[in-house]
Amino acid sequence: MDTILYCLARAVIAVLQTLPLRMVARIGRAGGAVAYRLDRRHRRVALDNLHLCFAGEKSPEEIRAIARENFRRLGENYCSAVKTAGLSDDEIRKIVEVAGIEKLYPPNAGPPLPGRLLVIGHFGNFELYARCSLFTPGYQFATTYRALRQPALNRLLQTLRERSGCLFFERRTDAEALKTALTQDSLMLGLLADQHAGNKGLRLPFFGCDCSTSAAPAVLALRYHRPIFPAICYRTSPGRWRVEVADEIPTQENGRHRSPEAIMRDVNRAFETAIRRDPANWFWVHKRWKPGKWRRDTRPEAASAEAR
Repeated sequence: MDTILYCLARAVIAVLQTLPLRMVARIGRAGGAVAYRLDRRHRRVALDNLHLCFAGEKSPEEIRAIARENFRRLGENYCSAVKTAGLSDDEIRKIVEVAGIEKLYPPNAGPPLPGRLLVIGHFGNFELYARCSLFTPGYQFATTYRALRQPALNRLLQTLRERSGCLFFERRTDAEALKTALTQDSLMLGLLADQHAGNKGLRLPFFGCDCSTSAAPAVLALRYHRPIFPAICYRTSPGRWRVEVADEIPTQENGRHRSPEAIMRDVNRAFETAIRRDPANWFWVHKRWKPGKWRRDTRPEAASAEAR
């Protein structure tokens, strides 16, 4: 079965990478529309999440419209990510713009540049975060990922990703390599922080409802003295995106470290703002709000384990 999936994935990738990007985006949107009708389980998750966040602001019809568009966007993003993975640097510059890059460069800083931490989420074609090194000369981009269960499919996916020049660290097996990289200058580490973080996550509000939130970005920023910036990928039109770097989230207050809870609360607020700006642009099919009890474990070793 794994071999069949691998061959099918390779065939799909080969076809998509031969087509024009806007055609790929249209194919993905069509596939997402079909998925909305057929995938009852994820449709229910998306609608439940949207009702939780917007029931007091939007009508049921508006919420269903957002969910339908969200499925189209997801199909568009997945297919487009396959296509953009094979594009040259010059081609990427024609379809992606980046705003707020100047915030990442301290005044009068020369090489080597001080490291930075980007807190990112599943917005738009989020695989494009790895290509933002084209717009940030002097920085080496890096991120973490969770390997797929099928080794062959995982190798295929990583082959696509590594063309970007971004460094990838597997969360469960590359913790020591990540720690070493974080001691080096000029590293721009991007960490996804918009999904349920399990029982060891911080219990923090997101759209007014408590959910398990990863402490890893805050703890690593504090431990390695990295300024932390949210970065959001917005879709501007089919096959076009804009990555925006938001203002720095303070890690110090009155000369003392802020708590990981305070830092990640600000991260959640930044994500809320981005979602309200374009509700269909986020990953609503994930169970972000799960019932349960979470332990407030913000020790550095706990965050390192979570990053794995």
